Amino acid sequence: MWTTYFLIFLSLVLGAGAYLVFVWSVRNDQYDDVEGPKYRMLDDDGEDGNVKKEK
Repeated sequence: MWTTYFLIFLSLVLGAGAYLVFVWSVRNDQYDDVEGPKYRMLDDDGEDGNVKKEK
């Protein structure tokens, strides 16, 4: 019977830990712009020095 209580306690602790990690990631803007990076590679800004600018 004690194993059932231990497994319930363990699942609650792991669930609370996963929830806290999720809340931390939302507060640190990890999900702020999920669409931006895939369009950023298409921009031809030339800021990195690898792109030649034609005159």
